Amino acid sequence: MIDELVEDLTKIVTLNFHSGINVRLFFELHLIAFILGFLIDSVLGDPHSFPHPIRLIGNGISFFEKKLYYNSPDEDRKNKVNFKRGRMLFFVVLGLTVFFVLIILMSSYLVDFRIGMIVESIMTYQVIAAKSLKVESMRVYKDLVRNDLDAGRKSVSMIVGRDTEQLDEIGVTKAAVETVAENTSDGVIAPLMYLAIGGPILGFAYKAVNTMDSMIGYKNDRYMFFGRFAAKADDVVNFVPARISGWLIIISCLFLGDKYNFKNALYVFKRDRFNHKSPNSAQTEAACAGALDIQLAGDAKYFGKVVKKPYIGDPNRKIEIKDIKRANNLMYMSAVLAEILGIFAIFALIVIITI
Repeated sequence: MIDELVEDLTKIVTLNFHSGINVRLFFELHLIAFILGFLIDSVLGDPHSFPHPIRLIGNGISFFEKKLYYNSPDEDRKNKVNFKRGRMLFFVVLGLTVFFVLIILMSSYLVDFRIGMIVESIMTYQVIAAKSLKVESMRVYKDLVRNDLDAGRKSVSMIVGRDTEQLDEIGVTKAAVETVAENTSDGVIAPLMYLAIGGPILGFAYKAVNTMDSMIGYKNDRYMFFGRFAAKADDVVNFVPARISGWLIIISCLFLGDKYNFKNALYVFKRDRFNHKSPNSAQTEAACAGALDIQLAGDAKYFGKVVKKPYIGDPNRKIEIKDIKRANNLMYMSAVLAEILGIFAIFALIVIITI
């Protein structure tokens, strides 16, 4: 069955290849799906009542973790076995993700090009997380505006990994701003880049890697070795997107008014973009901190332990609740710029194929 699908799709793609007709059609439909997917996400976001494929990937990761994680009193053996099994989990989850996305997409296009385009649009939408990032962070904003600090702590705990029970208003606000800044790359710009290059196949492959890192990529007793491969892979796939995201945040300042400092964003980005253990996380945080003239990062508590972190940005002014809104404005403007770049890239390929 699978061999037949691959053979049929190959025939469609290669038919009249020299004239470029069908290949061009695929790219044109891909371009439409790329635009529609972004627009659908901007309107719908991630409804909690609707089963999301990323949650299915997460369930798969949990399933294989239970099957593969190795417990032993022998620490050396435990670490060696868990590194190998963690690497196995990575390739199994990534392979299954690509396999199922490929089959669904191929089958849809084989039925009808228009159905394929609709399915690709929906898949594209499911990879992007701009609206859901805004919705979740704005819950924190609304709680704080109502002076409900406890609700704000609870809301921000849903989108950050740190302990939030003892955070004051500034701490909650800063946590929300940092999350929006960091996820501008992970949840928005990087997915758009991979979607533009390889459609939902590459988009979902990226999300699978990112989800594995978020679930098992921690440096604690359980995941130090089991999740190491996933964590390193996430660093690799985010290396270029994180840097492009930082520059897009900086450029966004030029379109958002005098509340956003272009020169300082550029200055802080160049100075502080490596002020994090991760090679990627501080890229967007530095650009955001500079753009808003605030200071982010610093020490934070995780699982009851204080983790020392360098600051990012300068305390030119005190962080305020409205900065959550401003961080979202930077995120969305960056997303629009990334979408435009993706459209131009796909359109350029269409022109090249047509020539």
